[in-house]
Amino acid sequence: MKSIYLLFFLAVFVSCKKENQKTDISIKEDVTVLSADSYEGRETGTKGEQEAANYISKRFKEMGLQPKGTDGFYQTFSFKPKTDPHSEVSFTTMKEDGTITGTNVLGYIDNKAENTIIIGAHYDHLGFGSEGSLYRGEEKAIHNGADDNASGVAVMLNLVNKLKDANKGNNYLFMAFSGEEMGLLGSNYFVKNPTFDITKANYMINMDMVGRLKADSTLAVYGVGTSPRFKQTLTANNNKFNLIEKESGVGPSDHTSFYLNDIPVLHFFTGQHEDYHKPTDDFDKLNFEGMESISNYIFDIISDLDKAGKLAFRKTKNESEEVPRFKVGLGVIPDYLFDGKGMRIDGVSEDKPAQKAGLQKGDIVVKLGDSTIVDMMSYMRALSVFEEGDQTKVIVNRNGKEIEADLKF
Repeated sequence: MKSIYLLFFLAVFVSCKKENQKTDISIKEDVTVLSADSYEGRETGTKGEQEAANYISKRFKEMGLQPKGTDGFYQTFSFKPKTDPHSEVSFTTMKEDGTITGTNVLGYIDNKAENTIIIGAHYDHLGFGSEGSLYRGEEKAIHNGADDNASGVAVMLNLVNKLKDANKGNNYLFMAFSGEEMGLLGSNYFVKNPTFDITKANYMINMDMVGRLKADSTLAVYGVGTSPRFKQTLTANNNKFNLIEKESGVGPSDHTSFYLNDIPVLHFFTGQHEDYHKPTDDFDKLNFEGMESISNYIFDIISDLDKAGKLAFRKTKNESEEVPRFKVGLGVIPDYLFDGKGMRIDGVSEDKPAQKAGLQKGDIVVKLGDSTIVDMMSYMRALSVFEEGDQTKVIVNRNGKEIEADLKF
């Protein structure tokens, strides 16, 4: 009789444990964990990044994803950091002095379909302020990267729950990339060493910095020209966002690696801000309702394309090749999502030309020197003619009034 009671107790215990295994963790909960101080900024190859990888793999397992790495959910890669900024990183299988090991995390939904959609976001960041940090404080500080890019990972995890019982027309490969901040290393390694038949990749969705949706609901989508179906689908499913559409499949995030492998891509982005690459990029500044809306929008796009078969790939103009080179800067953070006339300032750096000239956040630069500024490209062209020490005039639109200021680079 005791053994019967024991068996009954164990059955109840196991049942309760399964019921209590939480798979519906909110976007906010995931971001809060991933951007915690305990992960020390998730720099590639560090203990903090590995702990974040463990958290993501645990979430994948709890939600029922199949492992799709080379070691369970993990795909590791080793490399030596480049010393020449113009050279490429070389991957290595040898663990030598100076090598760093990054870890991609891969989970799979097998719907027995012909093609697979790749949904990804990088989870690495800058640790205590590695190369790329814009922090100028004297004491080292943890760069938690809540927007960049715990936000993208959290939306990806949210999409796992949405897609595991829906839209069976494709399989789904969910990927958390390592090494993005060091040069798209994790995604680059994956396309060269895929863990499934990459010729069966339908399209790739990337989310990088999707946590700061503004009050005007402006959402940038890059790569809309990489397949003929994308523009129509984005428009048909949008009833909330002010979309800024960019044709090119090349940009400073992991979708580029897939585009260069002839895979259609869409990259979602809510814009730059003053906390970018600084220790102040924390979870309490994120728009979680906005992130939920972005997740729902991406799900609707995937649903619309579910029975469309394999999408056609189309090459796009590489807009980054047309960007002028310049030797000086204003010391501002441009609002890359601004679609009006001019270049709107989203942040002003301390002790830089813009601040010294009295420019403010929200100002719209409409003239720089002799050049009229109508968009971001014209602003960069105008900036490229100046050198350090040059003086000129700048005209900004501030609350509908034009203001002229003296500027020295």
